[in-house]
Amino acid sequence: MTDRPAASPAAEPAAPEIGTRTLVFALLREDGTVDAGELYSVAEALGMTDQQVRLCVKRLVAEGRFTQEGRGRKAVLRAAADPTGAIAPDAEYVRHAYRQDRGLAPWDGTWHLFAFAIPETARQARDALRDALLHLGAAPLQGGLYVAANAIGPIVEAHARHLGVLPSLTRLTSRDLRVGNEDDPARLAAELWPLPAVAERHEALAALAGARLARLSGPDRPTGTERLTYAIELATAFTAAMRPDPLLPPELLPQPWPGARARSLAARCWEALACDADDHAPGRLRLFRLYDGVRNAPSARRRET
Repeated sequence: MTDRPAASPAAEPAAPEIGTRTLVFALLREDGTVDAGELYSVAEALGMTDQQVRLCVKRLVAEGRFTQEGRGRKAVLRAAADPTGAIAPDAEYVRHAYRQDRGLAPWDGTWHLFAFAIPETARQARDALRDALLHLGAAPLQGGLYVAANAIGPIVEAHARHLGVLPSLTRLTSRDLRVGNEDDPARLAAELWPLPAVAERHEALAALAGARLARLSGPDRPTGTERLTYAIELATAFTAAMRPDPLLPPELLPQPWPGARARSLAARCWEALACDADDHAPGRLRLFRLYDGVRNAPSARRRET
């Protein structure tokens, strides 16, 4: 009987790529300030240079997004406006995802269709309406015709009204959608939406959240800088997974769907990060507040194996 080779340790999941500007926005505290000492420390942990940070801060101040008091690592940046919403998914969107994961938003079998014919003279409005539909999880069926599984009609109509093209928008619902010879809802979903790519992003989020959760639950307490780094990495990965996700009802998705597991692990990780009251706690960040609904969701307390 030969000895088996020792198992190699699991590879550390790749952290998401984070831009310097995103880092500054993510470190904005509840009082509207960014501590430069924290900024440089977390930037270093993420592999950024001091020069990158200095240039980014200089640009943000020149743009009027921040004012700066003091110099170097002792400086304090003060936000002119809250920019954190640009680096996190909409809170209601996140809440809907968790309702779906808990079986509280079952699909009623209705497809929501949107058609528009907007002339070239209003190309900018046409492109904006198309982008809004894609952002809301609709999929193109053919030129100017889109379908969604969720009831996004009022939101699409509000966008069209704002863009001045509401008369060009047609809305309808149907329980009988056929594309070619295919009318099975789950198979249609697999044809219309890039589910493998969406699943891959959720797998990456689950791997990162699981690794950070293990570290937060381990015997060696992470430093304040490490906890801040984990929070920003998690927020970036969560956004990267959620923004392209059409949030199809579970009835239309392969099961088990990795999105549900990833969101559960992310919520547990947020909960672990929240259990810290020191001056460098992630809970003091304005970005962290945007995820209150995530870490307080019942799924946050569900254990994964």
